[in-house]
Amino acid sequence: MPELSKTAARPDADIRTTGRWRQLTLLTGTMLVDGAETGLVSSLFPMIRQSLGVSLGALGVLSAAGKLVGVLTGPFWVWAAQHWSRKGVLVLATGFWGAWGVAAGFSQSFTQLLLLYTALAAGYAAAGPIITEVIGDLFDSSSRGRATGLVYGAITLVGAALSPLVGQLAGIADGWRWALWSIGGFNILLGLGILLWFRDPGRGGAEPELAGLDRSARESGSTLTWAKAASLLKIRSLAILLVSRLLSGHLLVSTFGVVYLVDVYGFSTQTASIVLLPLGAGNFLGNLLGGVTADWAARRSPRHGPIAVLQAAQFAFALVAFAGTQFDWGGIGIFGVFFALMGVAQGMNPSINRPMVMAVTLPELRGAAFALYLSVFEAVAWATFGLGAGFLGDAVGLRPVFLWVLVILMLVNGAFLTLLHRSYADDAARVQEILRARRDALIRPASPF
Repeated sequence: MPELSKTAARPDADIRTTGRWRQLTLLTGTMLVDGAETGLVSSLFPMIRQSLGVSLGALGVLSAAGKLVGVLTGPFWVWAAQHWSRKGVLVLATGFWGAWGVAAGFSQSFTQLLLLYTALAAGYAAAGPIITEVIGDLFDSSSRGRATGLVYGAITLVGAALSPLVGQLAGIADGWRWALWSIGGFNILLGLGILLWFRDPGRGGAEPELAGLDRSARESGSTLTWAKAASLLKIRSLAILLVSRLLSGHLLVSTFGVVYLVDVYGFSTQTASIVLLPLGAGNFLGNLLGGVTADWAARRSPRHGPIAVLQAAQFAFALVAFAGTQFDWGGIGIFGVFFALMGVAQGMNPSINRPMVMAVTLPELRGAAFALYLSVFEAVAWATFGLGAGFLGDAVGLRPVFLWVLVILMLVNGAFLTLLHRSYADDAARVQEILRARRDALIRPASPF
């Protein structure tokens, strides 16, 4: 049995993993690519549509294929990370896998682009669940919201800054190809960075209940089994959050926002892509605001505070989306304001719901939980909204689609989250009790002699 350090005598100790912010910066760069890839396709789709001669429904097919492949590969990468190493999977799947992006830039038909783009997305599916799991091992519960907010905020801010620049490639012959070549090359460079500088803190590295235990001791009781993975669906709060992900209609705005302004209000691609900058800036602000507000709300009411903030974000998005998409405001500037406000409401979600998933799951189950949450349920939501919006947009127009998905469905989502008020606090307390029991079992009783 391993001995515990003096720090371990205080289960509520503030755990500060060495170099955690430096590691977080490296992981953020890796997550950037996944967001940039989605924004790239939506920003340049009008040009891809013209170059390859496809319809609006093709955007839905591309978006759906890229997300649906993650339903299979996301859990696979989590399994590989458990049996190989998280660092190795990140180097391969979110790094060197960028070669598929370079290849996609040479596509001569929509079929080729679809196949190569889907292959690229198959690797990107590793980033969400594994990196979010690592964040939970780098930061304890008192700082996870802030760390998560910074990661997702940086992703959206950089993506928003790049999107208008990418949109200007529409004025260059085959500009979308140059974008794919660039993102693939950037991926490969990130793979080298992870290989050289990333240091895995190990599972449970930031849990106060396991303070003072070395990595082997922390992970000795945390082997992932099929029975444990199956038990995830028995966690009431996680099940509610998974269903809520299927109701997250705001996912559609980043994929179809530019095309919506082009088709419904007649803007050019270059002009419409400008709204992605305020959307991303608002998203960044929302990421930061969500973490700070959730922490404040948790101090005021640990049982109900974070849930109330999460609900408020859904209702706020629905109201702003109604005003910002259902009326013709003329100039792109007014639309930019509404897209910024939508970004704030949308951006609050990751810094609230990701730490909530961490709080109700054990360290060894978080990778599997995020594979379900991000690679399966979120992917199904993306695919459903993408396919539905593409084909329904061709049939009835995008305006009614946006009304039902961005407004009505989001109101339903906010109401559905009320169920968390009955389960979240109890599920989080159960995780803490299990970790304390593990810690106590690993303490070697002091010898009486």
